[in-house]
Amino acid sequence: MNYLAKPVATQINRESGSYIFRQGEPCSAMYYLKSGHVQLHRYTMSGAQLIVHNATAGTFFAEASIFSDTYHCDAICQTDSCLLRLDKTGIGKMLEEDAGVSMSFSKMLARQVQIYRQQVEIMAIKSSQERVWQALNAGFLKGSIMDFSAMIGLTHEAVYRSLAQLVRAGRLMKTGRGQYEITKSNP
Repeated sequence: MNYLAKPVATQINRESGSYIFRQGEPCSAMYYLKSGHVQLHRYTMSGAQLIVHNATAGTFFAEASIFSDTYHCDAICQTDSCLLRLDKTGIGKMLEEDAGVSMSFSKMLARQVQIYRQQVEIMAIKSSQERVWQALNAGFLKGSIMDFSAMIGLTHEAVYRSLAQLVRAGRLMKTGRGQYEITKSNP
């Protein structure tokens, strides 16, 4: 297994607000987030920002870069973050030479496809209140309401209105600023 001749993983630290990579740059690595919060942003033709992924501690991101020439989004640290930069060439060799690594990587990608399909299904719901409800049940509210709004394709105003309606209906309980809990006796 000669893929270990060059270090595959290098630890890097980034401050909040810094870019790890930008859309259109040549792909050189995928990443594992040891601590912090990183968002992957893409912009629509009209200039609207979409959050395509929220990476949290203990997760990988930019996995598709192993098979791409350029990054398809921006990766921006939302907090000070510690990452492992996983060299594209080294990871590629590991996938080619180690069936166990390939199988684990494939399972991880399959799980992500399931989550993205769930996100697409939720975004297809026309009622903003029902879309917010389904996204909450799917566990998509992990950061700010602004991030949550972008993730499910609604304005933050529509999300706030929907959250207030769900609280009034007894389906949610507000537990703090931007924090909600699904009630146990859900009507």
